[in-house]
Amino acid sequence: MMNVLLSAKPYLNYHLMGPHESIRQVLMRFQQGTLSPEEAAREIEGLRIEAIGEFARLDLGRTVRCGVPEVVLGEGKENRHLAEIAIRCVEIAGRCIITRISPEQQAYLEQRTAGSGIMLDDHPGARLLVLSRSPPIPRTGGVVGIITAGTADIRVAEEARVIAEEMGCRVCTAYDVGAAGIHRLFPAIRDLLDAHVLIVAAGREGTLPAVVAGLVDRPVIGVPVSTGYGYMGHGKAALASMLQSCSVLSVVNIDAGFTAGAFAARIANMVVSG
Repeated sequence: MMNVLLSAKPYLNYHLMGPHESIRQVLMRFQQGTLSPEEAAREIEGLRIEAIGEFARLDLGRTVRCGVPEVVLGEGKENRHLAEIAIRCVEIAGRCIITRISPEQQAYLEQRTAGSGIMLDDHPGARLLVLSRSPPIPRTGGVVGIITAGTADIRVAEEARVIAEEMGCRVCTAYDVGAAGIHRLFPAIRDLLDAHVLIVAAGREGTLPAVVAGLVDRPVIGVPVSTGYGYMGHGKAALASMLQSCSVLSVVNIDAGFTAGAFAARIANMVVSG
């Protein structure tokens, strides 16, 4: 019975870290005939773990399980560890997204992947690198709009944009339309009315997300950005302001472009999937 299951999907030839009760349950339901081979394979794929030496365990089932791809944080990782993780992820999943990557890390990855057939798609404005051997991500029909208060907020907005696009969404942007010149906001919102969800990034006092949430009839995700200085600077005032908003919005952590982009894409993709 196990051979039938494993032959159903070639991508199931992976290493599982010890026995897993959920896998036993999936196999029992398959044996009882309540799951097809394809359904069983999909459920097991969602539990997939890939060990890399003694320093990393990749959650390669995240896309199947949660709809969000496995994303690797470059910040703080040794060059060698980051390269091993990224290359293995591409070999198995076809793609690897690295956020907060440093120029030194990127140069090392370019050297390690030279001549391997792995393509590197650099997004310097987002401090993000996508490694791939797979075709471009198919579009889901989901649309995400991104607004920034100032140009200093674009780096965080761009991280959100790339993540949402990697999850199949079309992304529309309107940058530098903050509260200091609020008349800039209204034509920007008009251009983004096709979006299923809006991300609004702002630093300093963080006013803009609450204003936008009071004007539109779709979900708004506020992203406080670590701009601003002095008392409650570095995004703290922006975070506090968004959390105290009387408009209805969700708020992510300071500079959390990845989280905002992934959350927005999940909302947009759920809308279009019915």
